Amino acid sequence: PAHQTDKAAEIVCSNSFKSNHLSNASGVLKEEMRRLDSLIVSCAEETSVPAGEALAVDREAFSERVTERLQNHPNITFVRAEATEIENGPVTVIATGPLTSDALAAKIGELTGRYDLYFYDAVAPIVDASTIDYSKVFRASRRGKGLETDASDDAAYLNCPLTKDEYETIVAEIVKAEKAPMHDFEDIRYFEACLPVEELAARGPRTLAFGPLKPVGLTDPRTGRWPHAVVQMRQENKAGTLFNLVGFQTRLKWGEQKRIFRMIPGLENAEFVRFGVMHRNTYIHSPTLLDATLQLRSRPELLFAGQIVGVEGYLESAAMGLVAGINAARLASKEKPVAFPPETILGSLTQYASAYEGKQFAPMNACWGILPPLEGDRIRDKKERGAQMGQRALRIFDCFVAGEHLR
Repeated sequence: PAHQTDKAAEIVCSNSFKSNHLSNASGVLKEEMRRLDSLIVSCAEETSVPAGEALAVDREAFSERVTERLQNHPNITFVRAEATEIENGPVTVIATGPLTSDALAAKIGELTGRYDLYFYDAVAPIVDASTIDYSKVFRASRRGKGLETDASDDAAYLNCPLTKDEYETIVAEIVKAEKAPMHDFEDIRYFEACLPVEELAARGPRTLAFGPLKPVGLTDPRTGRWPHAVVQMRQENKAGTLFNLVGFQTRLKWGEQKRIFRMIPGLENAEFVRFGVMHRNTYIHSPTLLDATLQLRSRPELLFAGQIVGVEGYLESAAMGLVAGINAARLASKEKPVAFPPETILGSLTQYASAYEGKQFAPMNACWGILPPLEGDRIRDKKERGAQMGQRALRIFDCFVAGEHLR
């Protein structure tokens, strides 16, 4: 099973909540959630680990902190039991996540009329830091991001430089490696932004070098040059005893992972505390089912939250929980639910989930592409355009929150 503990908010995939920068959609989403006193963002910041300009967490400490806050809240009764029915009655939020049990998934299918929406997500391996050969790796964040203001972030990433021959050998081995079997009846659908490393390698010999193994901005201090390719490892916990292989989510058999990933310079004797695995994620066809308030149109007292509404990523899933929670509380208090403006990141995600008009609905990350464009001539510089969209989002967000008395 993907989950290993009995804690709430268990981090299964990457421990990164992405960029903190306000020219980045993920950074603005965190800021919107922060301004609404998000429990998830608060706990993430309390348990953060060095990750350059990104927010990454110690996954065990984060999960423990969230669980502790929930169990100690005076208005929350924390019950450990499987829900297999969707009851008629008071305001209810379904936030069962991507690993919804078969029994409840069947009930959701009966309610929504759809049983076929899912995709597969893969997890990257984690290495014991004490087994890394530090003479062959170097510490750096890409282009020095995050290093100017906090020297502790020098440890954000360990970088394993690859020569052309080393890169080509590893890619060839990944392509021909044996994969964990899937059920014959399963149609394997991946989320494009989180493809297994073997799927990327199969697309061409240079795909990984232009993707997660790109060397851009990572100067090897021993040569003064960018390597041909780089395998990055991100710190997993505050103690710095664990590192995960960035971009190496996989469904290769465990023996193959050990054999191939030990070909990476610095990992020849690495001990893997967790190998990569794959799990199936479930989501509903929200555009035909939900309003932008995340209420089910056929049963307005029922709301959906989290990844199951058709978003991808921990932060985005938590954001949908925040919106659903606000509206559940408003419904319980006989107040009108709110739909956040589409110019905000929260609003753009609920708008995407509830009003997508394309032929094939699939989960979406926070990104500028689902927000209305800026007025006036298009700004060619990507960072400047992002910065202005971020400023607009937060300006409209603050006005909306004040007008609806959400704080």
